[in-house]
Amino acid sequence: MTKQQLFEQIQKKRSFLCVGLDSSLDKIPKHLLKYENPILEFNKQIIDATKDLCVAYKPNTAFYECYGKKGWETLIDTWKYIPKDIFSIADAKRGDIGNTSAMYAETFFNEASSEMSFDSVTVAPYMGSDSVTPFLTFKDKWVILLALTSNSGHADFQLQKIGEDKLFEKVLKTSQTWATKEQMMYVVGATRGAAFGDVRKLAPDHFLLVPGVGAQGGDLNEVCKYGLNAQCGLLINSSRGIIYAGQGEDFAEKARAEALKLQKEMEQILEKAGLV
Repeated sequence: MTKQQLFEQIQKKRSFLCVGLDSSLDKIPKHLLKYENPILEFNKQIIDATKDLCVAYKPNTAFYECYGKKGWETLIDTWKYIPKDIFSIADAKRGDIGNTSAMYAETFFNEASSEMSFDSVTVAPYMGSDSVTPFLTFKDKWVILLALTSNSGHADFQLQKIGEDKLFEKVLKTSQTWATKEQMMYVVGATRGAAFGDVRKLAPDHFLLVPGVGAQGGDLNEVCKYGLNAQCGLLINSSRGIIYAGQGEDFAEKARAEALKLQKEMEQILEKAGLV
């Protein structure tokens, strides 16, 4: 999916919501355990209930890899179930020496070999350019690079100064020499609200994947105040706050209700900004 196509989806749905599919057997509604593949059934019902309200889905691969062969098959089947006009993110946080990253890229982008072809994959930049560039060889596929995260330990490294720049600023500056804004996004956590101004000084036109709205306490309006750009430029992720909104047989309806709340807020923000 191209940057323009993503923006068109945002305009069409009046939403920049990403639903995180961090699906776990110990958290999904108990009545689903009777199914042969409870997590896949859960994911399908969540997707069916929210697909008109969101522009992206983001399975966190750890929640599938931990179940071995069956979990990997569930990830593949979940990707296949995501409508193809919705942006798909493999939240895998990969990044290794070049030939290893090339295999990771094959895993998430080459359907002929892996049965999956996500639109994007999250990548850790710590090992530098040669750990990232193999992902960039696939046409219309995206790298979503970790920049400024929402976890409590982010300051251990990301805020450390290297010369005049903090490490996350160095990541933003340097990585823009590896790819254009048509193929690279950045992860910036919603709990870092005011820092979006600093990010936008360095990456004004890039899309940002923003976890932390909802269960982690990030403020949507603050993020948009500093982070919105001329093509929206934000994918706001909510995982637990949507998918675990209910535990009964009406869990999908409860998930939809939470997604709808966010979509309506986003619609107002887009209208106010003149983007729809």
